[in-house]
Amino acid sequence: MPEDARLRADVPPDEPGWVRCGELLREPARLVRWRERLRDWLAETYPQAAGIPERTPASWILSWYLHVPALAGAMLLHHERRVPSLAPSALAFRIGTERPHPESVAVLGEAFHCLPTDPGSAHPSAVVVPDERALATVLRGRYVAHASRFIDVYGPLTRLGRRQLWAAATDVLDNALWSAGRLGGTPEAEGAGVADAALVLEARFPPLTSASKLTLASGADGHREWTRIREACCFNYLLPAESECGGCPRIR
Repeated sequence: MPEDARLRADVPPDEPGWVRCGELLREPARLVRWRERLRDWLAETYPQAAGIPERTPASWILSWYLHVPALAGAMLLHHERRVPSLAPSALAFRIGTERPHPESVAVLGEAFHCLPTDPGSAHPSAVVVPDERALATVLRGRYVAHASRFIDVYGPLTRLGRRQLWAAATDVLDNALWSAGRLGGTPEAEGAGVADAALVLEARFPPLTSASKLTLASGADGHREWTRIREACCFNYLLPAESECGGCPRIR
């Protein structure tokens, strides 16, 4: 998942490559073209491959797209204790010119949910909720609503099963909350991201397939670090000279 994507509040009019989520979901053929572009990029990256298995680009596009609402929600929760609108009409992203992944994400519009202590709680577009648990419920519900819309459109375009689609959606949200903290560069910031994941995914909330899977584990050097067991496979192992990712369900 491209956790290095940048978050911004507008779509630059002079910058090519921007895609509005609402428009993309109304034109499924554009999702197919994006997947084909990724397939071609993978073929160039792995010239020794006899062919790129359909499941690999299909799975990558699934995770890359869902990273857009997940990143927007996770970053604003982590840094501002706010939840913006995560509706397709309120989000856009820019696809990279080389590797075709979302390299920038735009949150459009001013509406947000926040806590009573938020300095902007009196803003006309603010909706105040009583506590962090309520804020986490808003984030989870908005993410699931966007994911449901996307999966309804994208699912029929792939051979990925319904369980795989929602398992990937769960991975993306859990990982985005963790990444929002990890990008802070300190153990304390990472721990805050882990705490956010535990708050938003404190239990399994169907159609999501699990609670947060973040756990502390000891590495080869004995150092304890956060790690995650994935719910879904990204099918990276089908590419030449690649193997299963850490935490892949195939090797559990």
